[in-house]
Amino acid sequence: MREYRAMRYGRFLRRAILWLATGVALLTAVYVTAGLVGGAIPANARWRPPATGITIYVETNGVHTDLILPKRAAGIDWTRLVRPEHFGDPRYTRLDHLAFGWGERHFYLETPTWADVRPLTVLRAAFGSDATLVHVTYLPRPRPTVSVRPIVLGTAEYRRLVAFIRASIDAAPGEMPRISRGYQDFDTFYGAKGRYDALMTCNAWTGAALRHAGVRVGAWTPFPATVMGWF
Repeated sequence: MREYRAMRYGRFLRRAILWLATGVALLTAVYVTAGLVGGAIPANARWRPPATGITIYVETNGVHTDLILPKRAAGIDWTRLVRPEHFGDPRYTRLDHLAFGWGERHFYLETPTWADVRPLTVLRAAFGSDATLVHVTYLPRPRPTVSVRPIVLGTAEYRRLVAFIRASIDAAPGEMPRISRGYQDFDTFYGAKGRYDALMTCNAWTGAALRHAGVRVGAWTPFPATVMGWF
């Protein structure tokens, strides 16, 4: 009798695992399909880059996207908020561009490289978190490559993009933002606004920033390809 119960329990457990695995696979397939469809539907469909303007860049490491902006342009001076003392080595603040990315706090701080990614960290971020950060990195003017795409914006478009990024940082005008130490001496983290989840990913934030500026990009961009494919 005991062996029979053990056999029944074993069959039940195998079926439960199979159903769970099937459900996860189906949910993943639906999510990926929805993301690709959302990324293919254009927002601001009539937008075209101006002949002259301010060049920004969108960059990807294959998983995450950043927006790269000049330190000073169109009357915007980022050093009024992103100050030299916020970085491990203020000498890096002499560089002329800044990369901005938004994401979940624990994922950012606990995964300095993709080799450090842990399943629990990924699951915690996917199910949603109100703890978010804006990652800011000083760097020289980028060279366009497959993973770094230039975008030319008009002055009004650029200022809308800056306003979106600035509004994502958790600090009122004139306030000192909350700071967490970066990975290196040339980057830092600021406390951010917004909730991270499967719908609003780091890449969805990049797409939302570009849409707010008026740039033609996907209606929903949860993956790097759904951002980069437009440029």
